[in-house]
Amino acid sequence: MGLTTAVIGLGSMGWGAAVSLLRAGFPTAGVDIRETVLDDFRKEGGQTSSTPSEAAAGADIIFVFVVNAEQTDQVLFGENGAVAAAAPGSTFVLCVTMPPSYTLDVATRLTAAGMKVIDAPVSGGAAKALAGEMTIMASGAAGAFDQAGPALDAIASKVFRLGDDPGTGSRVKMINQLLAGVHIAAMGEALTMGIRSGLDARMLYEVIIECAGNSWMFENRGQHVVDGDYAPKSAVDIFVKDMGIVTSEGRAADFPLPLSETALSLFKEAQTAGYGREDDSAVAKVYAAKGGIALPGSSGK
Repeated sequence: MGLTTAVIGLGSMGWGAAVSLLRAGFPTAGVDIRETVLDDFRKEGGQTSSTPSEAAAGADIIFVFVVNAEQTDQVLFGENGAVAAAAPGSTFVLCVTMPPSYTLDVATRLTAAGMKVIDAPVSGGAAKALAGEMTIMASGAAGAFDQAGPALDAIASKVFRLGDDPGTGSRVKMINQLLAGVHIAAMGEALTMGIRSGLDARMLYEVIIECAGNSWMFENRGQHVVDGDYAPKSAVDIFVKDMGIVTSEGRAADFPLPLSETALSLFKEAQTAGYGREDDSAVAKVYAAKGGIALPGSSGK
């Protein structure tokens, strides 16, 4: 196959991508600040690097799976950053949910450094990532896709090629997150209203997932609420960030986003209440507290 890859950031999505690359036969180096995660990746047959620069020096394709724009800037351009060590012509695949304007800035800087770049935010959740079945919303020059195409196919069941211009992928992901955040908030409102009216939460959930009112987020996150399981698959903190991107871009475009603003305020309330590191379905706890109801498996906070 000949290509070597690196994955910077082995969180739930980055871990799935890195393991999928190994499964497809790509020699892959993983980078993470958590030594336990690096130990686990070595057990999977991966290589590990202590810094982004070390990983990038030996890679043709560098995937970036960190949390936000600030971390992206650090791992690419900061001390021991990947860009200074990467060979000219390497392809950087930016899988981070970031403001589209910032993605454009990063792409410009990478191109100026002699690198190829694909704006490639992802969706699908941890289970699909681990199965190599993510969805990628990708935009970038044809040459970057020519080089990275086999690696993208190894981690995703669907790669949408959205044109030549970085930033398009990030704009599409922003709209996806708008819908996801609003749907999670709606899930919390619907289930808690049902409980408040005297309905059994599991019965209600099982009915709604077969009806027109269902959504992917209701079915997926509603299960967490019904099970009383708030172990983070995607944390409240992430949606505070992502809905913040949506609303700030809306304000910049002078475009009204009342549903997004309301959803963001609910995620912020959940964060303030101490649920920031819990699963984003914990937004239901905000409704429960206001409505004076107990959620399944709940003994308070």
